[in-house]
Amino acid sequence: MKKILSKNDFELAEKQMNDLLNIATIKGGFDFLTESETSDLERVTQIVKQYEEANFIIETPQTVQELIAFKMFEKNLKQKEIAKLLDITDTKLSEIMHHKRKPSISFLKALHQVLEIDGNVLLRMV
Repeated sequence: MKKILSKNDFELAEKQMNDLLNIATIKGGFDFLTESETSDLERVTQIVKQYEEANFIIETPQTVQELIAFKMFEKNLKQKEIAKLLDITDTKLSEIMHHKRKPSISFLKALHQVLEIDGNVLLRMV
């Protein structure tokens, strides 16, 4: 059974992990870390991973609108910028995002090609 970690354990492990990653970068890669540094990096990475898996749950988008919002977040883009990338008007995208207009096949195709969203996933959502 895994030990339940506190936020403090996580923050300490994350700082140690980042420090060791910086050391690896300065030394020219992971191959140049000492055995102790490699062991410590593996240990603190597991602590960070365990805490994140237990505490940072990302919900899977269930709608086309949620997928677009996720892509906007992922790519750090505003709705106007996404509309421009998709070669549609801001108004059309806004209507789709607010469920006032259904996504067209050409819109779904643009999502697939431009935002690299799996076409099968898109088709299951509409």
